[in-house]
Amino acid sequence: MSNILVIDDDDGIREALKAALEYEGYVVSTAENGQIALDLLQSGQNPCFIVLDLMMPVMDGWTFAAKLAEDPKLSQIPFVVVSAFEDKAQNLQAKDIFKKPVNLKVLFDSINKWCTDKGASHG
Repeated sequence: MSNILVIDDDDGIREALKAALEYEGYVVSTAENGQIALDLLQSGQNPCFIVLDLMMPVMDGWTFAAKLAEDPKLSQIPFVVVSAFEDKAQNLQAKDIFKKPVNLKVLFDSINKWCTDKGASHG
């Protein structure tokens, strides 16, 4: 079963994405900021995909993406940015960049392109 990590400081958005992804058959973990997400990843959680917001307290999406890129193991995890500030995400290594509110079909298409049932990324 593919595991997705949703990182967003907005409880409503985070929970809505979690519910929608679970309905699609994914196992979903959530974090309200980049530091919590990084802690989850460093403790061994291995999602096949990350949905990342940019504007968050403690550790924002830009910092999280930089930390991800610095770690050889974590840098292999594909991610998309979902943000009201999608124009500020151009320099990140995101697979896709979506403006909030995100079209779920488009988001699912992106996730399906990068996730397999084995939970490993490919491509």
